[in-house]
Amino acid sequence: MTSTQPLKTAPDLTLLPNARLAPGQRAVGIWLLSIATLCFTIAVVGAITRLTESGLSMVRWQPLHILPPMTAHQWEEAFRLYQQSPQYKLVNSGMSLGEYKGIFWWEFAHRLFARSIGVVFLVPFLWFLARRQLSRRLVPYLVGLFALGGLQGLVGWLMVASGLVDRPSVSHYRLATHLLMDVTLYALTLWTAFYVFRPRPEPLAPESARPGLRRQAILGLSLLAITMMWGAFTAGLRAGLIYNTFPLMGGQIAPPDFFALSPWWTNFTENHGSVQFVHRVLAITTGLMLIGLALSLRQKPIGAELKRMGTALFLVVLLQIGLGIETVLNQVPVWLGAMHQANAILLVGVLVRILFLLREAPQPQFRPRLVVNRAA
Repeated sequence: MTSTQPLKTAPDLTLLPNARLAPGQRAVGIWLLSIATLCFTIAVVGAITRLTESGLSMVRWQPLHILPPMTAHQWEEAFRLYQQSPQYKLVNSGMSLGEYKGIFWWEFAHRLFARSIGVVFLVPFLWFLARRQLSRRLVPYLVGLFALGGLQGLVGWLMVASGLVDRPSVSHYRLATHLLMDVTLYALTLWTAFYVFRPRPEPLAPESARPGLRRQAILGLSLLAITMMWGAFTAGLRAGLIYNTFPLMGGQIAPPDFFALSPWWTNFTENHGSVQFVHRVLAITTGLMLIGLALSLRQKPIGAELKRMGTALFLVVLLQIGLGIETVLNQVPVWLGAMHQANAILLVGVLVRILFLLREAPQPQFRPRLVVNRAA
C-alpha cells in the first residue's frame, strides 16, 4: 500500500476562532499593504505628470522597454518624435531639447513606476504560492488584482494615445477612467490586506448600529467616487484655471455660461465652467455626508478603533475641503493639485477601513448532533 500525504496549504483563518497569524500570513499582509502604498504613490506621480503637462512627452508605448534614451542620438530621436505630436505643434512649439527632457523624465518615471508595481506584485505572489502561504480563498482575488493592474496599464496607454492624434491633451473621459481604475485597485488591495490581517469579523459595533453605519459609509464612498470622477473631468479640461473664486463663480452661485453648449446635457461633462461647478457641488455634498458619518462614529457606542477612524475621517475631510478651495483660488499649482488628489485617495483608504471594520460578525453555525439509538 502507498500512502498519500495531503497537500499543505495556508489555513482558512475564517474558520478558526481566535486564530493567530502565522509569520507567513503576516508577510502576505505586509506585501499587500506595500502594493496598496505603491498604488497610492503612482496616483500622486500621475497627478504631477499631468499638472506639469508631461504625459504626452513619450509618444510610443513600449511595455518591455525600461531604459531611457542613453545617447545624444537617442535623445534627438525621441525629441523628433515628440515634435510630430499635436502638443508640440500647438502648445510647445519652439521647445528646446533641454526643456523637453524636463517633461520627459516625469512621464518616464510614471511608466517605469507602473511596471515596477507589476513586478513587485508578481514575484512575491509566485513565491508565496510556491510556499503554499496563500489560502485557496485568497488566490483568485490576487489573480484578479494582477489582471486589473494589467488592464490599468492598457487604459493608461489608450489615455495617452487620445492626445497624440489631433488634440494637444488627453481625453478627460479616459483620464477619469484611468484614475478611478487606480483608486479601485488601491481600495481592493487595501481590503485584501485587511482581510489577511483580520480574517474573522469582530463585533466592534452593536448589531443594531452596524447596518445604518454601513449604509452611510457605502453612500459616502459612492459619492466620493463620483466626486473624484468630476475632479478628473475638471483636471482633464483644465477647468480649474477659470473661475478662481470661492464660493461664487463669476459673481454668481453657478457660472453664467452654465448652459453655453448644445445639447444642454453636454454642459455637465464638456463645459469647463459647468464641470467645475458640478465638482464643487459634489465635493460639498460628499464632505457634509462624510462629516455626518464621522460624527455618527464618534457618538455611537462602538469600539475604540471605529471611534478613532471617525476622528481620522473628520480630519481628512476637512483637509480635503481646504485643499480643494486653495487649489481653485491659486489656479492649480502643481504641489496643491497633487496634494488634493493624494488626500482624496487617502480619504478612500479611510472609508475602506471603516467599511472593513463594519463587516457583519459571523453567525454561530448550527451543527446537528448525531444521536445513537443504543436500544436498537
